[in-house]
Amino acid sequence: MRAFFHPDQRLHTPRFFLMRGQIRPNFEVPPRTEALLEGLAALRLVPETPALPSRTLLETVHAPDYLDYLAGAAAAWAALPDAGPEVVPNMHATADALANGARRPESIVGQAAWYSADNACPIGPGTWEASLAAAGTALAAAAEAAAGRTAYALCRPPGHHAYRARAGGHCYLNNTALAVEALRRAGAKRIATIDIDSHHGNGTQGLFWEDGGVFTFSVHGDPHRYYPFFTGHAEERGAGAGEGLNLNAPLPFGTGDEAWLEAIRSGIAAAQRFGAEALVVSLGFDASEHEPLNALSVTADGFARAGALLGSMKRPTAIIQEGGYCVDWLGRLLERFLAGWGEAA
Repeated sequence: MRAFFHPDQRLHTPRFFLMRGQIRPNFEVPPRTEALLEGLAALRLVPETPALPSRTLLETVHAPDYLDYLAGAAAAWAALPDAGPEVVPNMHATADALANGARRPESIVGQAAWYSADNACPIGPGTWEASLAAAGTALAAAAEAAAGRTAYALCRPPGHHAYRARAGGHCYLNNTALAVEALRRAGAKRIATIDIDSHHGNGTQGLFWEDGGVFTFSVHGDPHRYYPFFTGHAEERGAGAGEGLNLNAPLPFGTGDEAWLEAIRSGIAAAQRFGAEALVVSLGFDASEHEPLNALSVTADGFARAGALLGSMKRPTAIIQEGGYCVDWLGRLLERFLAGWGEAA
C-alpha cells in the first residue's frame, strides 16, 4: 500500500475553538500529523509527496466563489482594523435568510458568515495552503485506487463536513468527495463512500444526496446529542436519482466495538448490493475510547477489526484521513487499522 502526505499541511495552525460558551484551544492541530506519520513509520510506510491540485479539479466539487473566498480570506481579514489573528464568523446565514433571498455579502466579515456552517473553521495565514495540500493528497490516493490498488491519504485538515460552498467542523475542502470525482473521471460508474469517523459525514452526504452513481454510508454518534446535530438520522436516504443510496447508522453514546462493527458490516453489505466498483473510506479515529470529546468507545482492537472488514471488500480504495484528536493514540490506531486492512486484503 502506498501512502501520501504533503508537508504544507503543517501550515494550518488553528487556535480558536468555541465549546459550551468557552473559548478553548483548537483540537485540529499539527501534532495530529506527526502522530499519524509515526503510525505509518511503524508499518514501514514512507509517505510520498503528491502534486497540488488544479483549480479545475477543485471545481468538480466546490463552487468557484467559495474557492475564491478560501484563497483570499486570511489576507482580507488581516486588512481589517483591529482584526483578530484568524477569520472567525460572528453570525451565520440561517435557513430563514436563505429562503428569503439572502445574498452573498461583499465584506469579509459577512462572507465569513456566508461560507461557514459553524465556528470550528478558523482561517489563518496557512489554512488555504494546507487545504490545497490535503486535497492533493486525497487525489493521489484516488489515482492509486483508479489503477486498481489501495492507498492511504494523510489529509489534514479533514474534509467530510465541507459542503459545496460551506466550511464546517474543521473541514474546508471535501477530500473524500474530491477522491470520488477523481475515480469517476477515471471511469468508475458506481462508487461507495464508507465514513467511520465518529461524526456524521454531512458534507459528503449533501454533495451526493441526488447522485445515482455514489452510495454514501456513515456510522456516527447520535446527532440528537452530537455534532453536526441537524443531519445523520437513519431516515435520511437521499433524493431524486440518489434516493435510497444514502445510509446512516447513528449510535447511542457509549457504544463500543461490537455494535459499531455491526453497523460497519451493514454499510459494507449495502455497498456490495449497490455494486460498488471502487471505495472511498473516510477514516476518523474520534470514535476511540481515548477521544477528548468521546461519544463512542471503540478500542484499538475495534479499529483493527474495522480495517479487516473493509479490506475484505477487496475493492480499489482511497483511504482518506478525517478526524481523531487523541493525539497520543493516533499513530497506534492508524497502525492497527492499516495492519488489519493488510491482513484481509
